[in-house]
Amino acid sequence: MNPTLQQLQREIAYSLNGLDATQTQLHPPSRPDKWNIQQIMEHLLLTYSGTEMALNARLTKRAPTKAKPSIPQYLGQYTLIHLGYFPRGRKAPPLVAPVAPTTHPICGEDLTQAATDHLAQLDLLCAEAEELFGPTCRCASHMLLGPLRVDQWRKFQLIHGEHHLKQILAIRKAHQV
Repeated sequence: MNPTLQQLQREIAYSLNGLDATQTQLHPPSRPDKWNIQQIMEHLLLTYSGTEMALNARLTKRAPTKAKPSIPQYLGQYTLIHLGYFPRGRKAPPLVAPVAPTTHPICGEDLTQAATDHLAQLDLLCAEAEELFGPTCRCASHMLLGPLRVDQWRKFQLIHGEHHLKQILAIRKAHQV
């Protein structure tokens, strides 16, 4: 697996280690309206699925996107991917928002395995896209950031994931689990 996605997989495993299905339902104590741990992971899994779909669509067409990033998209890419800054307080697009409330509690181990499976699939698609389109080609578009190269897709997933894993670790700390 690519080192960037491998790092994300390790950080997910660490963040969810030892949580049972009841503990994954914990919310931030001061903000019970915010996502619980499982919902945070469901959001991440939905983003992985979305990236898989975007890459699959381009691979099926055997052609990268022709889109060029707008100035706001380019600035967003630079801020997030190059500077590593993920803005706080933004509402997730409906396409990647988890279902609330959770109807089927899932333990940390199963959430970790689901993430591992998605990241392995994402890794294969990224490698295929990089081989087919080359490392400098903006192969597929992100819904907000616009067209990204494969390395940018990987870096986006890592930075986005770390943003949400900090939330999981804060919930764990607050609940002492």
